[in-house]
Amino acid sequence: MESGEYEEGMVVEFSANGNSMKATDVEAKLDEGNIHEAESSLREGLSLNFEEARALLGKLEYQRGNLEGALRVFDGIDLQAAIERLQPSITEKTPSKKGRSRADSQHSVSQHAATLVLDAIYLKAKSLHKLGRLTEAAHECKKVLDAVEKIFHQGIPDAQVDSRLQETVSRAVELLPELWKQAGSYQETISAYRRALLSQWNLDNDCCARIQKAFAVFLLYSGLEAGPPSLGVQVEGSYVPKNNLEEAILLLMILLRNLFQGKTKWDPSLTEHLTFALSICNQTCVLAKQVEEIMPGVYPRVDRWNSLALCYSGAGQNKAALNLLRKSLHKHERPDELMPLLLAAKICSEDSHVAAEGVGYAQRAVSNSQGKDEHLKAVGLRLLGLCLGKQAKISSSDFERSRLQSEALKSLSEAIALEKNNSDLIFELGVQYAEHRNLNTALRYAKQFVDETGGSVLKGWRLLALVLSAQQRFSEAHVVTDAALDETAKWEQGPLLRLKAKLKVSQSLPMDAIETYRYLLALVQAQRKSFGPLRVNSQTEDDKVNEFEVWHGLSNLYASLSYWKDAEICLGKARELKQYAAEILHTEGIILEGCGKSHEALATYIDALMLEPYFVPGKIVVAMLMSKMGPKALPVARSLLSDALRLDPNNRKAWYYLGMIHRDDGRMADAADCFQAATMLEESDPIESFSSII
Repeated sequence: MESGEYEEGMVVEFSANGNSMKATDVEAKLDEGNIHEAESSLREGLSLNFEEARALLGKLEYQRGNLEGALRVFDGIDLQAAIERLQPSITEKTPSKKGRSRADSQHSVSQHAATLVLDAIYLKAKSLHKLGRLTEAAHECKKVLDAVEKIFHQGIPDAQVDSRLQETVSRAVELLPELWKQAGSYQETISAYRRALLSQWNLDNDCCARIQKAFAVFLLYSGLEAGPPSLGVQVEGSYVPKNNLEEAILLLMILLRNLFQGKTKWDPSLTEHLTFALSICNQTCVLAKQVEEIMPGVYPRVDRWNSLALCYSGAGQNKAALNLLRKSLHKHERPDELMPLLLAAKICSEDSHVAAEGVGYAQRAVSNSQGKDEHLKAVGLRLLGLCLGKQAKISSSDFERSRLQSEALKSLSEAIALEKNNSDLIFELGVQYAEHRNLNTALRYAKQFVDETGGSVLKGWRLLALVLSAQQRFSEAHVVTDAALDETAKWEQGPLLRLKAKLKVSQSLPMDAIETYRYLLALVQAQRKSFGPLRVNSQTEDDKVNEFEVWHGLSNLYASLSYWKDAEICLGKARELKQYAAEILHTEGIILEGCGKSHEALATYIDALMLEPYFVPGKIVVAMLMSKMGPKALPVARSLLSDALRLDPNNRKAWYYLGMIHRDDGRMADAADCFQAATMLEESDPIESFSSII
């Protein structure tokens, strides 16, 4: 049964049951407003029943653009009666071989009849959609799917289904959730998406992929909590997503698996959506695995390297990320692509040993920030300033260090001139000025950062308190810390409480400091009960209480009070959390030295340096002990202190002990300079290193 022959999208001839009829004859009657005559003409000329004739008339009106006329025609169709006539013949069992020919003919006629009726209801939904009657359109579209489920109880069979019937069903399945979405009925949208994916509609791979992608996007960005699927569709033993994010990730991973198997075409937006979803739950390593599984030739290799670098960077594997970016930015690949340049510069800005490489990436990024990317110039300048600042910390000469520090401040100042309200830039300028001991300017930037962020960012309060402590304004720093504690959630108070404890020590209130540490330990226990022994994710680790730092800080505090037994107990607790750490060995050496075991203490200090060669406190204390061993040990002690000052030029203890060595060696002028530097730094020494908050 052929419903029509098409020419440029319009029906030019109707044919059915071995008969044919010109569409112009029917159109003439419709133009005269004689719908009943047109319907009678079709019924008589093509041997159709009432619903089939109406379906053809409505389709003709729809294709002519007469939507209101099409609706008037479609309204006359009794869908329930049509379903009752179609249902027995469509769903009957496969006939025997002897009667197959006649049964196949009846089966074909029934399918074509079903196609006409269902297509009519679908076009009615499309007409209502185009007229803006979205809810009505959704209800009509739903009728198509309800009818299909009544006609095909076991779902649409894989074979022997009319292609136009399948096309109508596929379009209706895909259209229904979109109609509910546009109508603002979001719970119905979710139900329609799940019905589309969980029922047997015999959809092709591309149609199914479009629905899965649309549902995943809706779950990710709609802001609506979908809730788990109903128990009726859950299969025992199968994974059931608990929330929107899990369901979206599941859908996207199914899509990627089908892509890997060649069932669907490559869609780069899938990795973008999956990147967003997995980044939210800090599972970029899972994303990296998915990207690695993409077959060669599907995903351009440079894009693959860049995506993997972003994944590894998010997972904290900066070394692997930087190696991939080096390949991506090679002169024979894409050396001037802006986003990889910025990411490479950012990674390098966090490590002094590759900061010089990062300077090159940042300079290239600034040069390429032109045209539509000009807004990223400030980002490049900011990263350039951070890389220069890191490079300055490992410079071998004072002149070079001073030059790099000046260039770093210049780059950050140029960046903030382009983005005056960028809170990150304000904070980083504050830290840079604080490290250069320009405390008044640092204080101004710290206050500005707190104002810009409304006091909602913890590191701003910490910077403000540290700058005040460096100005020896301990009582004001204490007030700032208390204000920050009032503004901060309980689980994020760890760094502030540790800061408060150190302020108490600076104010010669050690017992108050011990009480603060005890409160910190209580917070650790409460945190463990709430979140379990493992942290929720590494992205929030800095905002929670670090149990190792609490026990280690308490051990140092007891050691400073010569409570050696208590110090040993606390150090043992810290060692259980981090067995191999230079800080642990350093504190152990302090306890041994306090107990009069100088040789054992020196061996422990040296072990700490063997474990971490750039550990500045270890270099200082080893130099101090060696300076007491006689004139022959002075050159070694001087070398250790010089190395410590190269790593940390603002360390007052290193300057002081270097002055002592110069004095013992008879170099009074050098000793005086060192003592003067130590005195000046002591007057501006914060209770914690400024770099601890970066």
